[in-house]
Amino acid sequence: MSDTSLTIDNILAPELTLCKVPASSKKRVLEFIAEQIRQHNDSLGEGQIFNNLIARERLGSTGIGQGIAIPHCRLEGLEHVIGVLITLEEAVEFDAIDNQPVDLVFALVVPKEATSEHLELLSQLAEKFNERTFCDRLRQCEDAGTLYQRMTAASG
Repeated sequence: MSDTSLTIDNILAPELTLCKVPASSKKRVLEFIAEQIRQHNDSLGEGQIFNNLIARERLGSTGIGQGIAIPHCRLEGLEHVIGVLITLEEAVEFDAIDNQPVDLVFALVVPKEATSEHLELLSQLAEKFNERTFCDRLRQCEDAGTLYQRMTAASG
């Protein structure tokens, strides 16, 4: 693992960027994320990813307000950071700090030992998602390709 600082565009793959995902609950959103990551990286167990995401949510919701959530966890046996970006077809209840339902989700799964990168990425994401116009542009995407482009064009 190189020690160049991680940016959103080198942890997010186009195939892990999904638009208008149907999900009925926070739990379904996290299950969906775990399924996507496992499909992309079959050395990882879906159950393990899901359980780690849920365990992190129990410490406090990762819903950061204004319809945005950044679920994240560390994972044993992972070699590089994985990002998943999804917009939801309909907003779901996420126990967010402002009690608003969430429709924009960026999940971050990091190697067990990658603490500083983890925090760095979370702050990059939080900063981006703080810009309302940026979030609106992501929400307006009709397809995954556009969503991926808009997310990664902004990083750099």
